[in-house]
Amino acid sequence: MTQTAPPAERTAPSVVSFENVNKSYGSVRAVADLSLRLHPGETVALLGPNGAGKSSTLDLLLGLRKPDSGTVSLFGMTPAQAIDAGKVGAMLQSGGLMEDVTVRELVGLGCSLHPRPHPVNEVMDRAGVTQIADRKVNKLSGGQEQRVRFALATAGANDLIVLDEPTTGMDVTARQAFWATMREQAAQGRTVLFATHYLEEADAIADRVLVLHKGRLLADGTAAEIKAKAGARRVSFDLEGTIDEPALRELPFLSTIDISGRTVRIQSHDADATMHAVYGLGLYPRNLEVAGLGLEQAFVAITSAEEANA
Repeated sequence: MTQTAPPAERTAPSVVSFENVNKSYGSVRAVADLSLRLHPGETVALLGPNGAGKSSTLDLLLGLRKPDSGTVSLFGMTPAQAIDAGKVGAMLQSGGLMEDVTVRELVGLGCSLHPRPHPVNEVMDRAGVTQIADRKVNKLSGGQEQRVRFALATAGANDLIVLDEPTTGMDVTARQAFWATMREQAAQGRTVLFATHYLEEADAIADRVLVLHKGRLLADGTAAEIKAKAGARRVSFDLEGTIDEPALRELPFLSTIDISGRTVRIQSHDADATMHAVYGLGLYPRNLEVAGLGLEQAFVAITSAEEANA
């Protein structure tokens, strides 16, 4: 995993800057007063449930849509200027690939159009598409199409790489190879921003996590900081004898509880107090385990709390 940018590096000009950005579609507010900055060498995961504003945020960043208010800048320029300068590579879910061409021809076209192109063979090798270079694009599997999109996103010396659900359709081996390449890109000082539904990827890859909900930025920090923000812990144990489910569901500080057979799994905002209450019921839990939330559980806890407060 790459390391979070040190303080000295954060004083450098921002790679991405959102300042009080708003975007609505009719009565739906997709992005709400969003302000954030991305810095050189960061690998940043953008998380959020469906409808959180992730795609709209990426569209604004890439200049595909204009904000209703606020400003978006890349490298101190407008998105269009930064893209024209060859500073940005993007891999999006929307939009198709040219079909009646081979992979080599398509990647070659992408390289020829880039202001600072890499050699075609180098790009294909990095993206893992060399073995299918002579295959027509319309004969590719979903995972292969994703790797071709990645090749196009890295056809030149970009300083910012934007990825929208990049590993959808890839098998485990391809996903591992993809993220190994992304680590190399970040290690070379490039900024990588990716939206994903695979929260384990965000936990393992990102050195910074942004959580969006209904267009608002709910959390911004390392994966460990996001987990701590959820303020809950996971507790699991086994019980013998008759299980009094109503009493267990009334335990203090519970966030969630699942009773399956004789195994009880809970999330608690105060695990010590919850377990004290368990013993107070005269119960004697076996195989007791207490652990912090994973990023997925923390994500659910944070967004659920926001829904409850809405």
